[in-house]
Amino acid sequence: MLVNSCFSRVLAGVAAISALAGCAGTGSLLKTELSSVAPWPERIAPAHQDAEIEKRIAHIVSGMNLRQKIGQMTQADIRSITPDQVRQHYIGSVLNGGGAWPGNNKHASAADWIELSKGYYDASLKTDMQVKIPVIWGTDAVHGHNNVFRATLFPHNIGLGAARDPELVGRIARLTARQVRATGISWIFAPTLAVVQNPRWGRTYESYSSDPALVRAYASSFVNSMQGNLSDGSSAIASAKHFIGDGGTWLGKDQGETRATEEELIRIHAPGYVGALDAGVQTVMVSYSSWRDSGTGAAQGKMHGNRELITEVLKGRLGFDGFVVSDWNAIEQVEGCTRTHCPQAINAGIDMIMVPDDWQQFIEQTIADVEQGTIPMRRIDDAVTRIMRVKLRSGLFDTSPIPPASAEADLASDDARNAAREAVSKSLVLLKNTVNSPLPLAADSKILLVGRAADKVPPQLGGWSLTWQGDDTDDRDYPLADDMLSALQKSLGSAGRVDFSEDGIGVDVTAYDAVIAVHAEDPYAEMKGDIPYPASMRHSARFPQDLAVLKRVSGRGVPVISILYSGRPVYINDLLNLSDAFVAAWLPGTEGTGITDVLVRRSDNGSFAEFTGRLPFAWPGDPCPETAVQSDLFARGFGLTTNDHSDLAILPLNDRLTCPSLGQ
Repeated sequence: MLVNSCFSRVLAGVAAISALAGCAGTGSLLKTELSSVAPWPERIAPAHQDAEIEKRIAHIVSGMNLRQKIGQMTQADIRSITPDQVRQHYIGSVLNGGGAWPGNNKHASAADWIELSKGYYDASLKTDMQVKIPVIWGTDAVHGHNNVFRATLFPHNIGLGAARDPELVGRIARLTARQVRATGISWIFAPTLAVVQNPRWGRTYESYSSDPALVRAYASSFVNSMQGNLSDGSSAIASAKHFIGDGGTWLGKDQGETRATEEELIRIHAPGYVGALDAGVQTVMVSYSSWRDSGTGAAQGKMHGNRELITEVLKGRLGFDGFVVSDWNAIEQVEGCTRTHCPQAINAGIDMIMVPDDWQQFIEQTIADVEQGTIPMRRIDDAVTRIMRVKLRSGLFDTSPIPPASAEADLASDDARNAAREAVSKSLVLLKNTVNSPLPLAADSKILLVGRAADKVPPQLGGWSLTWQGDDTDDRDYPLADDMLSALQKSLGSAGRVDFSEDGIGVDVTAYDAVIAVHAEDPYAEMKGDIPYPASMRHSARFPQDLAVLKRVSGRGVPVISILYSGRPVYINDLLNLSDAFVAAWLPGTEGTGITDVLVRRSDNGSFAEFTGRLPFAWPGDPCPETAVQSDLFARGFGLTTNDHSDLAILPLNDRLTCPSLGQ
């Protein structure tokens, strides 16, 4: 039938994803049951189940009482639970949320992290259970081990998407696993597989691209590399997130409603999960978002309560045999639930519940739900079986996750720093390069560097950098990092070749060979990072000082190179008009020298790295792209090389601060 033909094209490979565009009218997912002809790919049940492991699982689960099982399904934040409480309550997992560090010390050392990890691990093996079950620690290492002081931070995913290099993404995943294992942690909440449809979303930078095929290719490479053979000391458990449709919410609203037909949900938002599952991903995190089937108009509610998609599709048709974890207190958003009580989420198929603070109440109320028959015991046994399967496969039962002290070097190893620097260079997208552009700069150039972000590290890191939002930090928190000023000083070989002025006031621009102006969004993460409609997406409306400094240095007979740090494409026509060259640098991380590798010729042989980056998302040519007749200035995939010259005409300016009403 037509549906099976579509499935075969999906499963045939990455290039086949686009073929699904022709598969229309293939049914819809109803709130209470799957349609009889559900257009979801059907994967063969995992062939990698080990008979001996399955036998061990059955033995472990059969020897557990209800309280022990619910404890294993519980995940608490390290700020709200002690090692002894892990022992007392049979806790299955702990996590460190953004901004959680051992001893609440932002500069905690690797030894501090290891000591706390050892405390939890040792305590979990001192319960009165028949078989001792080790606790597993999860962390948001989304661009390197970003919660840990002195760790190398890689470009955020949006920059990696611009690099279009699955092999590089795999290397970064492997290096991130080594960083995380160096602190005694073995589970990573990555990769994010969102296929973002509206860059207003404050998590756009966590997405590789709006291209489902690229996301699928990256998912496969990332998971294969991060998990390795799974049980060795340098591999880590990956988590594909956030299932499903998190990148498609209406107007990019965080935790909002994804309005898509079922065919669109499969064609756009599912490919990354197929790639991750084919690579053997062991955990999947559910999305905060809701789904409304725009084909039928039916509201499906919050994903955390959607049994059809979690159990019937993910665990059933897609053959996932690992465990499903909720997001931070996300169960409280399911209709009729609170953050401590949500039988709907467990019955929907969520196996481990992230209840960072109120975990004790959750345990008691969930036990009561099972005793009252609200949650069937078979559902609890299935959840615990899945958790045990992942713990056994990862070697956690047989080998301590505590590393030797020498592993601390992996946090900022030469391999990590070199890979990060390479990724930065490959992620840069040259949007404009006139005949007056001096790129690449000569090694003996005299440069004026301007902009509020040019001598600071946090703006080039973005969110999820030591703190949750990436705020409340300064350069002292990143002693190994290079900002643009220090990177230029290293590349030009002399501090005297670079002068810095934050605002450009009172500077004789004509005394320089070129001006580099650094523009930036302020760091942000989920919840706080949205540009809510109807606000304009014009960068200068949000950060007018960037336009002001550019006006001061432009038009003085000296070429101006603009560099933009941003977690998404934004409207920049005014900045483009005042620049001879313009570089989208995304959020490059700690290795700022990756930028100057492309901008500046080497002093010894005159060589330089070429611009090779391509836009992972279309770039808006209107501050209100949702209502623009022609919204894209540059298409996805656009990017100039150093030798390309693109003398853009003076672009029309739109200084609108508020976009037209769209209704709801």
